[in-house]
Amino acid sequence: MTFDFAGFPDAALAAIPRVDLGGWPTPLHRAPRLGEALGLRNLWLKRDDVHPLGAGGNKLRKLEYHLGAAREAGADTVITFGALQTNHGRQTAAACAKLGLRCELVLTAKVPRDGEAYERGGNLPLDRLFGATVHICADGEETGRTYDRLVAEAQKEGRKVFTVPVGGSNDLGALGYVRATHELAKQLEERGVERAHLVVPHASGGTAAGVTLAAGLLGGLGVGIACVSHPLDEATENLRDLVGGAAKLLGVEPPPFTHARLGDSTLGPGYGIPTDAVWDALRLFGRTEGVVLDPVYTGKVAAALVEWAGHFAPDDHVVFLHTGGMPGLYGYAPEFAAAVEG
Repeated sequence: MTFDFAGFPDAALAAIPRVDLGGWPTPLHRAPRLGEALGLRNLWLKRDDVHPLGAGGNKLRKLEYHLGAAREAGADTVITFGALQTNHGRQTAAACAKLGLRCELVLTAKVPRDGEAYERGGNLPLDRLFGATVHICADGEETGRTYDRLVAEAQKEGRKVFTVPVGGSNDLGALGYVRATHELAKQLEERGVERAHLVVPHASGGTAAGVTLAAGLLGGLGVGIACVSHPLDEATENLRDLVGGAAKLLGVEPPPFTHARLGDSTLGPGYGIPTDAVWDALRLFGRTEGVVLDPVYTGKVAAALVEWAGHFAPDDHVVFLHTGGMPGLYGYAPEFAAAVEG
């Protein structure tokens, strides 16, 4: 057996408070037509976009640990942050609705965009559908003032606040993808796959950190990490910090990074700004497998997969981690429409 399940810290992970948001395991599907287009005979899609809660996505795994901690602390109000079209905010709102928690979303216009679709569509109506109160701030200074005001109001009203960081990405949130990677390794083992390469995103870092830590502990998994938000040097530092912190929570030594590689060649001009390669990747996934990507996260990772495909051996098992984000696609409605008309 290639995967070292015996050496995985199951007991330590199980001892950390967590709420079960359901929907696990998410599907692992073959993608033969996409694989044929890329010269890969064994391409798989790990569908973390397919979840019954809040239109799905990777943040739900992190939120299981954050909201577990919130419940342990007796909190009734959750505050978190993000860009205007944050997928994390939408999933936090949905999870809070399910658990009966008050949700305050403090959002900042971090992407140089405007227009009806971006400012009013996409994730924003879903935030409100799930009952969150949305606070839109012009900059970081206003974000800080808004947060302080919300905390003071909660204290005055006798409510207890739990704060979730951007993207749910800290040492605790990374545990969601330690658990997810164990789930994926079990799925691969059931299919007779002993070794695989994973292709995952790095934005706020919690997903990549959890995958990197678990892959190092389990063995048999290489990790290719596509930067979608920060350049390579910043992403590398962030990843090392989060891996180390998550390993400490589990009482294990962080593995060496020999199994993980980061790249920022498909980042483009910056976070939330899609390139032609991103729109090409969206069309490729849609027209070969009927799978929808978004132009902020999964589209950039897919562009990296296209770029990296020639570096894999034709018979290698390659797993693309689909982290969700489809509602955000409609924040880019004019460009999306133009991209699919061609």
